[in-house]
Amino acid sequence: MTDPLPEPTLFDLPPGARRPRARVVLLTGPSGSGKTSLTQRLGLPVVQLDDFYLDIDHPGLPQRFGSVDWDSPETWDDKGALAALEALATEGRADVPVYDIPTSRRTGMRRLDIGDSPLILAEGIFAAHLVDKCRAEGLLADAICLSRPRLVTFWFRFLRDVAEARKPIVTLLRRGISLLRAEPAMIAGWVALGCRQATPGQAERDIRNLLVQKSLDT
Repeated sequence: MTDPLPEPTLFDLPPGARRPRARVVLLTGPSGSGKTSLTQRLGLPVVQLDDFYLDIDHPGLPQRFGSVDWDSPETWDDKGALAALEALATEGRADVPVYDIPTSRRTGMRRLDIGDSPLILAEGIFAAHLVDKCRAEGLLADAICLSRPRLVTFWFRFLRDVAEARKPIVTLLRRGISLLRAEPAMIAGWVALGCRQATPGQAERDIRNLLVQKSLDT
């Protein structure tokens, strides 16, 4: 009887070299839906997927309302994000970019080490675009889309963006109203890409239960 063929991977590595020591929980949802607050409460290693945005002068960025459409996945380095998650899951550490949203540029790199954590949280509005790729690489533990009442999301998003001086007030209001209207379709799109919908509270309970399960399996 012949041995089964190894599962396909993105790179040609020796058999078993890519076996993950940790798995990834992809966390998406509308901007302002509570993703960052949830990751802070959980206290697990976090990859901020927004740090993989492209610089504002990157050629060919999509435009909307007279400026770059930062809600488009074409403004984002999906290959770099996936490579970082693979390195973290298999090696326990990776260098990830540091992105400054007010200036729309990367400002450097930092080393992220997950220690002995069995789970990695990867959060951002483009997380759903990594569901199939993480599953194919055997890295996916769960994929969650956070949702709560749209006006609550709008308000918390606006307060955060103003406090962080992310963009001019007029731009924030215009973008916020656009996102408010588009939110149901956005959530439906993320679910179609493989995420399951949950409130922040339900998502927190599910991830804590998953963490207990992973700890018992080791």
